[in-house]
Amino acid sequence: MESVSRPPRRLDTITSPPENTHSSYHVPAASRDNFCGPAVATSTDQLTAHITTTGLEITKVLKTMKLEDFTVFHNTEFVFGSNLNVVVGENGAGKTHVIKAAYAATAVNATRSNGEIAPLSKSQLQSALAEKFQSVFRPDGLGRLVRRRRGRRKCALDFKYSDTALNVAFTFSTVAKTEVTLKKAPRRRIEKLPVYLPTRELLAIYPGFVSLYETTHLSFEETWRDTCILLGAPLARGPRETRIKEILSPLETAMNGSVELDKSGRFYLKSKSGGNMEMHLVAEGMRKLAMVARLVATGSLLDKGYLFWDEPEANLNPKALKTIARTILQIAGSGIQVFIATHSLFLLRELHILQKREFQSFDTRCFGLHIGDEGVVSVQQGNTMDDIGEITALDEDLQQSERYIDTEMGVPSHSMTFVDKEHV
Repeated sequence: MESVSRPPRRLDTITSPPENTHSSYHVPAASRDNFCGPAVATSTDQLTAHITTTGLEITKVLKTMKLEDFTVFHNTEFVFGSNLNVVVGENGAGKTHVIKAAYAATAVNATRSNGEIAPLSKSQLQSALAEKFQSVFRPDGLGRLVRRRRGRRKCALDFKYSDTALNVAFTFSTVAKTEVTLKKAPRRRIEKLPVYLPTRELLAIYPGFVSLYETTHLSFEETWRDTCILLGAPLARGPRETRIKEILSPLETAMNGSVELDKSGRFYLKSKSGGNMEMHLVAEGMRKLAMVARLVATGSLLDKGYLFWDEPEANLNPKALKTIARTILQIAGSGIQVFIATHSLFLLRELHILQKREFQSFDTRCFGLHIGDEGVVSVQQGNTMDDIGEITALDEDLQQSERYIDTEMGVPSHSMTFVDKEHV
């Protein structure tokens, strides 16, 4: 059979990797440039300075997070972008741990729904941080979050914001149970509660969930309870409604309806024809869209604030995922600092395409998590996908596409990619 030549592939159009002699496919720098914004800085100091000079910076962004001997991380500092932050890695690499740690620290110091704005005292903060991290991560004991090694050890976490009055740092050891040791206390509260979206939707379990969670011992992580509270907030009114409608429009088109909460505490999808469908009868992927739509409508995902989203791609088909990619960028452009953990090549491509075409000014950061010796995870980070190293989870998608194209085109087995040859 005649050999088949293929044109050069780009990240935004590629469906398969070129033939190579490496077990992991590395997208060429030219094709991955500017996926996460312009590459203008290399050192930590330069990157931190870059955050304050580009994009649509919100008032109190989380600038850096340093983790020392925390779960799978030995000594890692994350330098975040003010608009969008994309954490990529294989299963077990700690993607969820990254966004949960940032969420928990931010949530503890956020203004409560009762309007309390006074900073917590040292003892209150030490207890609150311990309780929040235990409730969000759900270990058997707080000390179990210290990186596993022999003997008594301790971990250290340090969070720095663009408003230095919000900075917080603390440590705890393997024997810690109810308190952390505070190293740096914030001098004021964060103005708005952050939003955490887990991998599954929560509208179907919303009725009565918060009261049940607070009065019984449930094994669900506290992020579910936190998000349910925000889902029950009243709809936003006033000048913000115009911007809310702009973000809601593509979501409601994809759902073919709008989200409604009745007096009994049940959510419904109100179709454009006027009928109501109980939310637990709606497809789970559509319920995820509905959950985002509700949080936009209440103002939780508008103006100042933070969104932490674990695997936005879960249970969504490519068409719906295109809507989610646009929504993520619209939310980031409205003043919300966004953090997502993903291993979806489709989502990464869609974000890349949209940023190249419509959201060029965004300050975005990419983080590649790599599992090393003894399970310790190293982090490569930068302004482009080319800075984060080779991610096997993404490479597998590309390599499968290559195998599929080769099979359909009748390419013989000796022309297959290196990964296939190993198993022939």
